[in-house]
Amino acid sequence: MPKELAYVLVNPYTISKSRTGGVISRITSRTGLDLVACRMFGPSAELVDRYADLINRSEDLPVEERALLVDHLRRTYAPDPRTGKRRRVLMLLFEGDEAIAKVRDAVGPIRPTTSSGETVRDTFGDLIVDEQQQVRYFEPAVYIGRSAATVREALRLWASYSERDGGLIADADDLVEGPDVQRTLVIIKPDNFRFPSGRPGNIIDLFSASGLRIIGAKVHRMSVAEGEEFYGPVQEVLRNKLKEPSAARATEALREEFGFTLPEDVQRQLGELVGPCFGDEQFYQILEFMTGKRPVGLTAAEKAAPGTSRCLVLIYQGPKAVERIRRILGPTDPSKAGPGSVRKEYGKDIMINAAHASDSPENAVREMNIVKPQADTIQAWVDAYTTT
Repeated sequence: MPKELAYVLVNPYTISKSRTGGVISRITSRTGLDLVACRMFGPSAELVDRYADLINRSEDLPVEERALLVDHLRRTYAPDPRTGKRRRVLMLLFEGDEAIAKVRDAVGPIRPTTSSGETVRDTFGDLIVDEQQQVRYFEPAVYIGRSAATVREALRLWASYSERDGGLIADADDLVEGPDVQRTLVIIKPDNFRFPSGRPGNIIDLFSASGLRIIGAKVHRMSVAEGEEFYGPVQEVLRNKLKEPSAARATEALREEFGFTLPEDVQRQLGELVGPCFGDEQFYQILEFMTGKRPVGLTAAEKAAPGTSRCLVLIYQGPKAVERIRRILGPTDPSKAGPGSVRKEYGKDIMINAAHASDSPENAVREMNIVKPQADTIQAWVDAYTTT
């Protein structure tokens, strides 16, 4: 069966209530689909008008439900009419067999059929009616396409606005301002994407305790060249840090093999020789983990090509963002992390430790310049599925 591409638009209210992680977790864990791309949008009035027209023309829903969606869309997606500030909308693309039907079933109908939390809308949406069955409040949590034809049209529409209306939405209407506002980068690492699961969404849920706002998101396949630049400062640290441990381990191995202990001055010399080699090997293992490719022996072109491992890049903004995210992340070694931290809950060891976060505003800028979270990946996926 050929794979399909389905989309989910996470609504501004859902995002502002920090329910994004829950939505992602529900859909990936209940559908088994791969999250292959995502992008934050600040939809223009023009994009909202065109998407509303698409919904109005769709025959996938009854007329009265289309009217509910269009009214909600115009009120909540378009820029604030008083301030002109944009609203944050997150587009998620899922790939897999029967992706459109699976997403439709996981999200659920406009009118909830149960209060048990069976679907995304059961849990995160609301439709309140009075005694005369008149709708008093409506929040559908997300927007989706319910058929191949409408999904195809919607994907083409949103992709055509991706460069203009998408990227880092740092001027949204619900963002705070002030002298201590910072941006910081988070990478949810490849170990969370070995198979479709709720882990990435659950990690986002933990970070929501920071009170910060996500202003950008991108599914990224780090190239070896990017990895070398991103983790470059770590290499020299490893080369120096591992001299003494390397000397101790090599000395012990020689003692067991030959039955004598090396003099201290020889041990130091051994550390000077072996430590940098051991540090380089550890560095290569980090790159291989993050990119899916061992960097040794690759050509410049091979290093520049996207890696085979997938990660999720998120940009958070708000007061003291770096400190708040680092506190929730926990220390590099998961065994030393506190309860409830990302690395305690989802880390395995010093390298496979669930997520990375910038350790200073300056490093956040440096790292964002490398992985380019503002870059559009939506268009390429849409082209692959809609170009005939």
